[in-house]
Amino acid sequence: MALTGKFNAKRVLVTSGWILLAIGCLVVLLAAVRDKNESVCKSIDVNISGVSNHFFIDKQDVLDLINRYSGEEAIGQAISSFDLVGMESELEKDVWVKNAELYFDSHNVLKADVEEREPVARVFANGTHTFYIDSSLSMLPLSDKFSARVPVFTGFPSDAKVLTKADSALLRDIRNISQRLQEDSFMLALVQQVDITPSRSFEFVPYIGNQVIVLGDAQNLDEKFSKLSLFYRNMMPRFGWNRYSIINLQFKGQVVAKLKGKDDVSADSLRTIQLMQAMAATAEKLASDSVQTIVQDNERNTADSTMIKFMIQREEPTLEPTIYFERIAEPAEPSKKQEEPKATAKPAKKPVAKPAAKPAQKKPGRKN
Repeated sequence: MALTGKFNAKRVLVTSGWILLAIGCLVVLLAAVRDKNESVCKSIDVNISGVSNHFFIDKQDVLDLINRYSGEEAIGQAISSFDLVGMESELEKDVWVKNAELYFDSHNVLKADVEEREPVARVFANGTHTFYIDSSLSMLPLSDKFSARVPVFTGFPSDAKVLTKADSALLRDIRNISQRLQEDSFMLALVQQVDITPSRSFEFVPYIGNQVIVLGDAQNLDEKFSKLSLFYRNMMPRFGWNRYSIINLQFKGQVVAKLKGKDDVSADSLRTIQLMQAMAATAEKLASDSVQTIVQDNERNTADSTMIKFMIQREEPTLEPTIYFERIAEPAEPSKKQEEPKATAKPAKKPVAKPAAKPAQKKPGRKN
């Protein structure tokens, strides 16, 4: 009996201890909640990520929306009065906001983390409509704050807000081509715009020269870009920028180039160098222009003019692409200046026919 009494007393003490501990925790929790409810917002800290030098939505836009949703100045209001979920939803209604998260830290500071959408291409529809797209294929309106320097695509067949399956697939191809262009500084400096044909294929319009570069579909972009770069590095410095009217990249393992007509004049070597310098200047402009303020250094959209000059003007031999000319016979062009004779094999001299031997004439004999 004595042992049983001691055991019951010990269990009562342990149970009482746990009850007192639970009550103490509850009191502390209630005090913390009451203190939190009585606390007020001390300040607002806005952090925008996604694009460097945020041009499409800024901190003031976020602050204005928070204050407007709160009904008055948010700073100084009780923390318990904030509907953070509702504020996040309101922020995400802005087309340029990809994601928003709001919370209070331990110092009663309202943290607003906003992820901004990044435009990757500008699209011109066949009508008057023009818009940006981001990597998730969201169609974004133009901004009054800034015009993004991104690849331009023309001839999109629809300006409807709800796209068909075929138009959505075409928009996906636009995104893939645009992102691939921005990964290659040489191509970014070369291509002025991308035209969409009625057959939904793509053609490049270069900054330099007046040829059309036929890309075709958006498949095998790495191979097509490599072939085009190799073609420009090897063929253009030798024959000039105006020798070809069409450069077709659609065929596997080769570049199909169409020669211009009889009346077209090819650029000479001096003109080629001048055009290359203009191309390098374009690359430098892209490198320092607003496209670099959208994407950070060492990422995409970095045009290096030194690299372009090296690729185009270097003299060491490189592998030439396989080129098929649609018009084989090209008229000979008159030489503009006398060139030094090249060492060539001399043609064999034709044998000269000797005249037939005349019959010997008898000399008159001497008279004795």
